Amino acid sequence: ARARAAAGGARASASWRTPRRRSGLAPSPALPAGALVVDEVLGRPPRLPADLGAIAETLAAIHALAVPPSAGRAPLPDPADPFGATLAQIDVNAAFLAAAGLAEAAHRQIADELIWARDFARDFVPHLGPCPRALTVADAHPGNFLVTADGVAWFVDLEKAQYGCPAIDLAHATLRPATLWDRDSACVLARSEVADFYAQYLARRGAAAAAALGPWLAPLRRLTWLRTTTAFARFAAEGTARLLAPDRAAHAEAAIAQCLETANIASMRAEWLAREGEPSGGFTF
Repeated sequence: ARARAAAGGARASASWRTPRRRSGLAPSPALPAGALVVDEVLGRPPRLPADLGAIAETLAAIHALAVPPSAGRAPLPDPADPFGATLAQIDVNAAFLAAAGLAEAAHRQIADELIWARDFARDFVPHLGPCPRALTVADAHPGNFLVTADGVAWFVDLEKAQYGCPAIDLAHATLRPATLWDRDSACVLARSEVADFYAQYLARRGAAAAAALGPWLAPLRRLTWLRTTTAFARFAAEGTARLLAPDRAAHAEAAIAQCLETANIASMRAEWLAREGEPSGGFTF
């Protein structure tokens, strides 16, 4: 994990949107996992939706970095099929659904999404063409950004960096489970605000990158919601929030409960069920 974080931080720092590494501390009895020493970022948590543009700019800068040949991507994960790799994570989390205390209607909706994901992986992913590849942060919830006085959103947690599909980062930055997770930036975004975020990101990436990402934006947004929602179900079953400081734990438990409510699941699903049957491209709200 330390090697992954170090490599992710070193490579992402070329974007000038992540802290630069200065040194490392080797594991020791007092510090079993070791540590990385990086530049301090003097900033505040994002204020949503006002800072969405800054987050879009930062993700665009990171995703625009050159991707090395496959032999040079280790120790960062480099899944050949980002959709399938995400679905594998979901399947692990889904084993905890029965123990998560969900309402029957909530459980049924998540089960329907699992059916969609497996069907899409089988019937559509092979025909979409190669999934665009970039250095991605893989944990792009707003709480992992700090906004400095000049309005730049710095991403400060590279522990999960990998070479994946940028569409997953875009989804994670704006979906309800992610935007509610951090107490200091908690917000539920309107669809128009999410659409503006995507538009700003795609404008910064340029026409070629936007065209390549287009077919993947909607399905990977849906899949990323399923990933975060089943993770919340696992957190609920395992009592993960209790590992946090008491004030953070209370907020996390409330966010998990809210995102697993039947009505909130239905509200989130309405975003894509209204377009079900349309081509996978044409990401619109």
